[in-house]
Amino acid sequence: MAPNIYLDRINSPEDLRKLPPSALRTVASEVRDYLIDVVTRVGGHFGAGLGVVELTVALHYVFDTPRDRIIFDTGHQGYPHKILTGRRDQLPTIRQLGGLSGFLKRTESPYDVFGAGHASTSISAALGIAIARDLKGEDFKVVAVIGDGAMTGGLAYEAMNNCGVQKRNIIVVLNDNNMSIAPNVWAISNYFTELFTTPTAIKLRQQFKHLASQAGPIGDRIRFLAGRLEDGFKAVLTPGMLFESLGFKYFGPINGHNIAQLVRILRHIKDLSGPILLHVRTQKGKGYKPAEEDKQFLHAIGKVDKITGKSLAPQPAKPQPPTYQKVFGEALLEIMREHPRVVGITAAMPDGTGLDIVQKEFPDRVFDVGIAEGHAVTSAAGMATEGIIPVCAIYSTFLQRAFDMIVHDVALQHLHVVFALDRAGIVGADGPTHHGVLDLAYMRIVQGAVVMAPKDEQELRDMLYSAIYAYRNGPVSLRYPRGNAIGVPLRPMQLLPLGKGELLRDGTDIALIAVGPLVYRALDAADILLQRYGISAAVVNARFVKPLDKSLLCSVARQTGAVMTIEDGQIQGGFGSAVAELFAQEHLADVRLKLHGIEDTFVEHGTPEQLHALLKLDAEGIASVAAEWLTSIRAHTLINNIHSA
Repeated sequence: MAPNIYLDRINSPEDLRKLPPSALRTVASEVRDYLIDVVTRVGGHFGAGLGVVELTVALHYVFDTPRDRIIFDTGHQGYPHKILTGRRDQLPTIRQLGGLSGFLKRTESPYDVFGAGHASTSISAALGIAIARDLKGEDFKVVAVIGDGAMTGGLAYEAMNNCGVQKRNIIVVLNDNNMSIAPNVWAISNYFTELFTTPTAIKLRQQFKHLASQAGPIGDRIRFLAGRLEDGFKAVLTPGMLFESLGFKYFGPINGHNIAQLVRILRHIKDLSGPILLHVRTQKGKGYKPAEEDKQFLHAIGKVDKITGKSLAPQPAKPQPPTYQKVFGEALLEIMREHPRVVGITAAMPDGTGLDIVQKEFPDRVFDVGIAEGHAVTSAAGMATEGIIPVCAIYSTFLQRAFDMIVHDVALQHLHVVFALDRAGIVGADGPTHHGVLDLAYMRIVQGAVVMAPKDEQELRDMLYSAIYAYRNGPVSLRYPRGNAIGVPLRPMQLLPLGKGELLRDGTDIALIAVGPLVYRALDAADILLQRYGISAAVVNARFVKPLDKSLLCSVARQTGAVMTIEDGQIQGGFGSAVAELFAQEHLADVRLKLHGIEDTFVEHGTPEQLHALLKLDAEGIASVAAEWLTSIRAHTLINNIHSA
């Protein structure tokens, strides 16, 4: 890249604020070029950041960050913010092991006021910060930046309603990049927006209110009529009445790529009192033609050709197995062709979950509710009361947001709703906000739930089939990871007996009891244990976390005397904890038990392969943990025998 005129000298927003306003267009151009250069080389979230370059520059130019607090929703749009806040040279490490997070992260920078990988949180967090500011008697600005996609989440409206009630000084910037609110970006709208926000207009409005207040009852009537007149202007020229009704002063929509206008309006509104909403229209992927033309594909990318936007991922030497998402989508499509009462539900992720495959054939039986997981679950419960069988395909970490609905609306009423938990386990570069490590624990504690995890794509098909046709007394969940499946041959779907696992390999020294695709790693670990350490390991595919196969698990425990559970979820409350509870109930006090999974910590970002190795959840790691544990048991037993003698 050619040397930058300004960007190379901007190591903080303070450096940015030293520049004249005339330099900002060039700064924005340099930020966008740098973002394109880096992300096409190393991958990362792309389109959203390109769309908010001018907005981010303007916000840091007008507001005194980090003293003034800017809260970005989700974080997909946070890359320009990172570039301007001292992390420009680290951007090539984005989403890599030990590098920058793909989202905003409080421990990464004082400019990252509130971390988030899930959407719709920014306004709630901003109001909380404003409350804290006022309680402490401090004086700084609070700005929430939220995308129109995140505005489909109910939490955003709960927060806005409370902002209107509390009337605290807070600014919400609505980054609208997809026509989802209104197309009213035209010259007269921009003219009136600037007119309403000028100091003169604000002063006149205040003076008019003061004069009207002195005129007694007639003054109240005049003020009421004037307010209706202003509201009428806004209703005709803007889509802002919804926000005005929630207690916000609404301004916009304005062109989010006109940086001079952005700076002017932000300066006008920054000192207004009460809740303010600025509606900014932007173009996702702005400035990079491939991203402008394919907003969905280039939302997040791997390495791509900078000119064409085409992927540069190395082509595998041989054909790869299908992804779990494709297997799920095709299996559900097969079932829906036979069963007219089965429907699919997703929360803004039809492509990510594989429901797009079904949507093409059954557009009236697939429902995308937006970023509204709670609504997805409760609407599914409503469908179930009428004999419909909903399959909710939702990412594991996103379903966490609907836990109460799972319990209160589905389980308590014994309703038949199937939950297909995508992105279960370690997902990679998105990091701790997206690792699906809690679902085994939170679904296991739901009364009457069936919880299972397939070891491969055929078992996924069988579990989905069984969940729809056989397990009908309450919620049913099946979880599977992101990415390519194992590659086993597919056969017609069949019913699996409820709560029955399978013994894949017999052994005498230890039993490795695993769930999900880690079953295959347990098999590889058993080979390593035998060849390297002379340890004979039985391997069990548990299949079910709830109900457990009590007969099989207790049998292998008594046979070997040592059991190690293996899961790519958090140990506390998860599969291993379920096995420990079972052994306690069955009075298997003499059986040694080792729970192997993810400890009580948040796992950072990196490739799944790197993270599994660090967590010792690859075959080598599992074997080494098992061998070390058995060695310690034998040493302890030997010492006890010597003392007894």
